Amino acid sequence: MKLSGLNTLVTGGSQGFGRHLVEAFLAEGANVIFCARTASDVTKTSAALAKQLKPGQQLVGVACDIAEPASVAALFARAAQLGPLHAVVNNAGIYGPIGPTDEVTLADWTQAWQVNVTGTLLVCQQAIRVMKPHRAGKIINISGGGATNPMPRFAAYAATKAAVVRLTETLAEEYRTDNIDVNAIAPGALHTRLTDQVLAAGPEKAGAEFFAKNKKWAEGGAADPKLGATLCVWLASADSNGITGKLISAQWDPWKEPAKFRAAATGDIYTLRRIVPKDRGRKS
Repeated sequence: MKLSGLNTLVTGGSQGFGRHLVEAFLAEGANVIFCARTASDVTKTSAALAKQLKPGQQLVGVACDIAEPASVAALFARAAQLGPLHAVVNNAGIYGPIGPTDEVTLADWTQAWQVNVTGTLLVCQQAIRVMKPHRAGKIINISGGGATNPMPRFAAYAATKAAVVRLTETLAEEYRTDNIDVNAIAPGALHTRLTDQVLAAGPEKAGAEFFAKNKKWAEGGAADPKLGATLCVWLASADSNGITGKLISAQWDPWKEPAKFRAAATGDIYTLRRIVPKDRGRKS
């Protein structure tokens, strides 16, 4: 098992993709502490997954609002009871306001930034503080299509997910000499509660094209969440040591062939960069 005896923290781990992450890390032998905003969801998930534990393996669930510094500090205080923290997966996130950008309220816009960006920052800060003394660690931030493509009517989500990738790249450079690898992944189009939110919003708010895509995903055309979870396990393992500052697509990038991926993942490949004319074979 790739992560036997190692301690991992997963945010937003009670349902959807987060639950798949928790299950994947447990299957690879890790001790897992996960959080969710709702205490009842934490209790329910902990009870359901307890039967999967191997002798001596630990699973801890904590109610936590990642947008609140005190709540995140309490989460990491509980994680410290497991021992040194090896990996952190920042999965918790929201779509935020859905609809024409000129109709978005400041309160809804701000909430999206508090959860998706400030929450990710707070968790990363705490993780780095506990990893630096050990000069080792893995941080994996969940991004998505919003980081690389415009998403009309989902401005807050697109902007925050792009911010998460640039934060990832910045932290990777800042803590490279501390042997802390920081990467982001795009797990693909998943059928989660976010899909249900789009369907509930309807084509008038979400846009006819994106609504149709989500309807297709809800009916069985979504990506397999286990693929993204497996990518996160690989990034948390020693097999990926030294790969840092990348945005990796679970569906489209060759990470399942480590040697091929390492050879390709040099320079600014798999990162967000400005495209200039010479990148397209033009002089100006």
